Amino acid sequence: MARNSDASGRPGGGGVDPRPALSDKDFSRFAEFIHAECGIKLPPSKKTMLEARLQKRLRILGLKDFRAYADQLFQPGGMERELIHLIDAVTTNTTDFFREPRHFEYLDDVLLPQWRAANQGREFKVWSAGCSLGMEPYTLSMVLSEFAARNAGFRFTIMATDISTQVLEKAARGIYTEDQVRAVPDSLKRKYFLRSRDRSRGLVRVVPELRRTVTFQRMNFMEEFAVKNLLDVVFCRNVIIYFDKPTQENLLRRLTNCLYRGGHLFIGHSESLAGLALPVQQAAPTIYRVAP
Repeated sequence: MARNSDASGRPGGGGVDPRPALSDKDFSRFAEFIHAECGIKLPPSKKTMLEARLQKRLRILGLKDFRAYADQLFQPGGMERELIHLIDAVTTNTTDFFREPRHFEYLDDVLLPQWRAANQGREFKVWSAGCSLGMEPYTLSMVLSEFAARNAGFRFTIMATDISTQVLEKAARGIYTEDQVRAVPDSLKRKYFLRSRDRSRGLVRVVPELRRTVTFQRMNFMEEFAVKNLLDVVFCRNVIIYFDKPTQENLLRRLTNCLYRGGHLFIGHSESLAGLALPVQQAAPTIYRVAP
């Protein structure tokens, strides 16, 4: 049976679209606010994406259109109530365990042995910036835990941050589908994951000992970093692609300021520091070392 559609091609009854549409004016207002608040650039090509993701918020709040949503967001007190939900709607949280595996190979084979030789007795500090659902910090914890098992006295801490409270809650629980952990080597899977008692659910959970090595907290890159001590490594991968060049340079400069001299910054393989004036030297593809 054929479905009715309006002039835009959207399904509807008798040519009337039951879903509110996002006007160019309202999209520009949201886009400017999101860029100022969290640095994410939303070009006009993202209008359909934003409209689709905010439809759910309109239904939950019982609002008839995006103008009413904007009025509620920008009224006194509205920002405090709704900002987190707006950010959750516009952020993309795609990640995997052992994503970009050469980074972890470099960490284990090159960086950690060199660091260990020069820093006996000090704790190794890592920041997973933009940690999403937790796959990256838990991967780091597995690599560091295995290194600690081979090197007596080695200690480490991992701080994991994201702007989305929704993904942080899921990350802290450490529960994943069996498909999500497919990239984890079997030996590590057996050691660091517990299978659900109900095998039909196909779920696993990070063991408590590993979960305790990671501290999750919300952080907006546009605000002051809640980093009290210098760090040895920052993983900030597949994050800066959402920012314009000035925002990228400002963010990366602040990240490198959080590192010890000789500390390392890891970025995504689809990202580049070309044209950015930063105090780093390339150590390997998409791996940079702060000038000593």
